[in-house]
Amino acid sequence: MHGVSVAPLVIGIASSPAERRQLARLLGGSDAFLIVSNVEQAREFLGVGDLPPVAPPATPPVRVEVAQRPQPPPDLSVDSDRRVLRWRDQEIDLTRLEHDVLLCLVDAPGQVWTYERLHLEVWGNRHLGRGSDMHSVVRRVRRKLARLDAAATIHAVRGVGFRLAPI
Repeated sequence: MHGVSVAPLVIGIASSPAERRQLARLLGGSDAFLIVSNVEQAREFLGVGDLPPVAPPATPPVRVEVAQRPQPPPDLSVDSDRRVLRWRDQEIDLTRLEHDVLLCLVDAPGQVWTYERLHLEVWGNRHLGRGSDMHSVVRRVRRKLARLDAAATIHAVRGVGFRLAPI
């Protein structure tokens, strides 16, 4: 297939729900990824369930270093109990929607949250409508970050979603 670019499929295997959530956060920037709880599920998805088990490699496996995901600025935090954004020694109140959007972005700095995924996480449904509700919340959070003079803001990834990024 000359001239056709195919994105690789990344398959993650994790047995516990907590590990699968962590993998989803790490792989969220990938074009295509699948997270399953065991090898059998991966084989079933790929349609290779009837193949014999894979023999261990004759040579030792190559260690792959995974780049650490970006961290939020150390002085930036979200206090969920009080629903407050904290930057250094300053605080500002957040609405429920502002809190939930910001919490998603702070938990995975640098990772792009698609409109659909963010809407599902914050509003609890897949309906996006025109998206003006989400843009309004993001605009308010940006203003609050700016009012605190925080070293982070929310960047829009045109046609895709949002991510928390350093200024």
